[in-house]
Amino acid sequence: MDIIKSIEHEQLKNKIPELKVGNTVKVHVRIKEGNKERIQVFEGIIIKVQGGGLNQTFTVRKTSYGVGVEKTFLVHSPLVEKVELVRVGKARRAKLYYLRDRVGKAAKTKEQVGARIENKEIVVKEDLAEEPISEEEKTPVEAVPEEAPAIKEENVEVQEVVDTVKEEPVEVVKEQEEVKEEVKQEEKEDAKKESKE
Repeated sequence: MDIIKSIEHEQLKNKIPELKVGNTVKVHVRIKEGNKERIQVFEGIIIKVQGGGLNQTFTVRKTSYGVGVEKTFLVHSPLVEKVELVRVGKARRAKLYYLRDRVGKAAKTKEQVGARIENKEIVVKEDLAEEPISEEEKTPVEAVPEEAPAIKEENVEVQEVVDTVKEEPVEVVKEQEEVKEEVKQEEKEDAKKESKE
């Protein structure tokens, strides 16, 4: 793995929400104001999802006080606390730019009837469970004398390989090839005779 991919892999979140265009979501975003930090909720319709990997983004649109507001969020950003699904919308295209021209109820997507509202998450990378540290490992290195590492013995199963190829003397193989060539020549001669007749 090259250096850039390894650095990007460290920045990825373990689990990301399943984002579909047309769904209404609440995005919980961390906002810093001076020394204080708070979480602000931005609720709207996802109008586009683009990119992939660390650069994947999604754009959410809402109308507040008669003005359309769109915000683009990075999926793997540490500032995006969580994305909560409010309503499952029905969309038949990848980008819902046509909602920009609409006002009022027309600016919403139709709700998918009978759809369950579940906050599904996609596992990007698995959590590495930290193993409990034993008392031996907690003691300082200087106090413990160095010992040779223990060798673990494993039982290895040996499977016998049976050769399915029969060994024949070289002379026999040569004789068989000569016979085949003679048969081919005879067939050619027969074919010539038939074509002449």
